[in-house]
Amino acid sequence: MDRFSNGREQLKEEEDSLALDIAEENANMEIHPPIVSSYNDHIRPLLDAVDKLRLLNVTKEGIQLPTIVVVGDQSSGKSSVLESLAGINLPRGLGICTRVPLVMRLKHHPTPIPELFLEFNGKTVHTDEAYVADAINLATNEIAGDGKGISNTPLTLVVKKSGVPDLTMIDLPGITRVPVHGQPENIYEQIAGIIMEYIRPEESIILNVLSATVDFSTCESIRMSQQVDKNGKRTLAVVTKSDKAPEGLLEKVTADDVNIGLGYVCVRNRIGDESYEEARKEEAKLFNTHPLLSRIDKSMVGIPVLAKKLTQIQATIIARCLPDIVRKINEKLNASILELKRIPKTLSSSAEAMTAFMGIFGSAKETLRKILIRGEYDEYLNDYHMHCIARLVEMLNQYSCELHNCLESDPRGNFLMEEIHVLQESRGIELPNFLPRSAFLIILRKKVEGISSVPVNFIEKVWSYIENVLVSVLMRHSENYRQLQLSTRRAGHNLISKMKEQSISWVTEIVQMEKVTAYTCNPEYMSEWKKLMDKENTFRNILENRMSKGVIEGIGEVEVGNLRAYNQNVLHLAFDLKMRMTAYWKIVLRRLVDSVALHFQFSVQNLVNKKMENEIFSELISSHGGAIERMLEESPSVAVKREKLNMSIKLLGESKKVLGNIMDRIATYDNK
Repeated sequence: MDRFSNGREQLKEEEDSLALDIAEENANMEIHPPIVSSYNDHIRPLLDAVDKLRLLNVTKEGIQLPTIVVVGDQSSGKSSVLESLAGINLPRGLGICTRVPLVMRLKHHPTPIPELFLEFNGKTVHTDEAYVADAINLATNEIAGDGKGISNTPLTLVVKKSGVPDLTMIDLPGITRVPVHGQPENIYEQIAGIIMEYIRPEESIILNVLSATVDFSTCESIRMSQQVDKNGKRTLAVVTKSDKAPEGLLEKVTADDVNIGLGYVCVRNRIGDESYEEARKEEAKLFNTHPLLSRIDKSMVGIPVLAKKLTQIQATIIARCLPDIVRKINEKLNASILELKRIPKTLSSSAEAMTAFMGIFGSAKETLRKILIRGEYDEYLNDYHMHCIARLVEMLNQYSCELHNCLESDPRGNFLMEEIHVLQESRGIELPNFLPRSAFLIILRKKVEGISSVPVNFIEKVWSYIENVLVSVLMRHSENYRQLQLSTRRAGHNLISKMKEQSISWVTEIVQMEKVTAYTCNPEYMSEWKKLMDKENTFRNILENRMSKGVIEGIGEVEVGNLRAYNQNVLHLAFDLKMRMTAYWKIVLRRLVDSVALHFQFSVQNLVNKKMENEIFSELISSHGGAIERMLEESPSVAVKREKLNMSIKLLGESKKVLGNIMDRIATYDNK
């Protein structure tokens, strides 16, 4: 159910009795007629609690407080309404009088001498009724400057006075579209931004001040409030200057064309030098005797009615919101405490520093074992980049595909022509039909040279990936120690650089060995060569049938038209050389893939289990004389985070204390 629904129902139930109450109050007014609501005994503790939370600035923790926000177009009579409720004079003049959010905390004070003071910029300034307007102007100038600009920094005015209702309201700058001299060109946007910030939260009650002399639907304040409260469920309208435009006012407030869900209250502004008591009497007389205004229901007229409605609404919204505020404070307090516990404590000795360092290094090492050796990735469930074994297998498969799909691995290209040319250039004084070993090595070296960059590129790619993973893990585990991060990052880069250099040297040597000699004990070589040689008859048939192309099983479709110019003996030797190289090339590629895979498995284990530890310790000792505690100095960002969390915990803890007993009071009220 909407948190405001019960409040609206309660207000409707009390509408009938409200008229009688106000009529009685007006009839029995003394020299100083009070507008104090009968709800004050219940409201005051709730309101005090919310005011204390506001003073603690709990809103900066993202916790919204129930607030009555006063908005209205410029010259709508906002100041007059607030003056009538507070019984004091507020700043007057041309242009914008309210240039900062003015938090007005009204407290019924039975003593004859009122107490007034301002709170802003961390200080308290006492004043009195005669000089309160001047004091507000001086404080405003201190906050917003001496010009006509505005500021979002609030100014709090506390009024403790006999007869005032227990209310806390926030008066915002009046809405103006045209800047006057001394105001910024975007004054409307600035004011609108402040107003929207205050009225947007669901916990805010919008007190919309409207002048009876204008069409309500044209008021900018109505347009703004409708943006955040479309159905008006948390908007109350007070209509000023009722005596200036009585014609049709009854119809305007009863038709409610602008969706004011909490109703209307029509009031008469104080005129000239009238005292507040005199203004109250004139207001009561106006709505009792005026031929048009007297027809408006008495539950919708007068400052006393407005005060009573506001206190009712305020009590309802506070009572409804407080349980949710308590819950949010507890949740945020627990979350802040938990986050603070995650931050390592500050270190005070070398022993603590060494212990902390060993813990960091040990946890980082275990993480690397999991992701780089065992293939476990529970620490990085959603970070696929850190699922290292799977990513390494992907890269290895891509490397293998690149080797097998390169031009050197395709036996169809320029079929037998290279072999014929090499055989011709390798001829010697020797018996015919012997296949020269030098011819085989020449072709082998050329093919190996053609793919020699592929293993090197793969080595560099894999070590770059491992470097990224290594540094990422080290940074995560040492995130609270900036100096340690710098050293471990440097050590990680140095270590990977050394290991990459060693790997490149190793794979380059492997490639060179493949160029120098041809050897394998793998029986698949002979088996594959024999299978391919069995297709020689197929090749001869293609030639004899005068075909330009033909398919040789194990090789694929080949061009043979230009081979008819050579005799059968040359073609036999070239075919034999091609089939031997095709069979052996598979062995070469397998060795280049398998050996690299084994090399990386061994290198990664060696990296994690031995070399990383040596490199990091060496870096710490050589660069900083063994003073590990210096490496564990808390970084400025962590120190700021710790201070922020401590301040948040303190604020939320104090807020929790403020609300410690208030929920029991609410429960007591509900049971009455």
